[in-house]
Amino acid sequence: MTDLKGGHGATIGAQLRRLSERIDRDVGRVYAHLGITFEQRWFGVLNQIVQNGPMTVGDLAAALRITHVSVSQSLRSLEAAGYVRALPDPQDARRRRQSLTPDGEALVARLTPLWLAMNREAEAINREADDVAARLERLDQALDQRSFFDRLKATVEADDPQA
Repeated sequence: MTDLKGGHGATIGAQLRRLSERIDRDVGRVYAHLGITFEQRWFGVLNQIVQNGPMTVGDLAAALRITHVSVSQSLRSLEAAGYVRALPDPQDARRRRQSLTPDGEALVARLTPLWLAMNREAEAINREADDVAARLERLDQALDQRSFFDRLKATVEADDPQA
């Protein structure tokens, strides 16, 4: 039996998930402490709309580099909370552009100081961790060059030509 202890390859995904969940949990605790109902997954969508104005689901997915499904799920819950609404695209009535509602604008205004504080703390943690953000960017770029699927598939096929 192969000993997986000590190897990094098998644990990268688990480590990233664990750290992401840990950070999201702590951020969620801060929102709760401040009496704010907010789902951390909303941040990327709201931030893009604030930066770019109304956007389609496809534009949001491309900007965030996540799936349309993930964006749609976030948008559904943001709409249910009353923070975003879909409006017809002035250039193409078949498309819908997501924009902030007045309540969404108020929420963003309330949360902006907290988000700026989060950025400062994230930068401090990044310095403590010897610029882990740059390393994660390099990991992302390496996977852009050749996906983990392609790498693993080639390895499995090399080890077992029947695969």
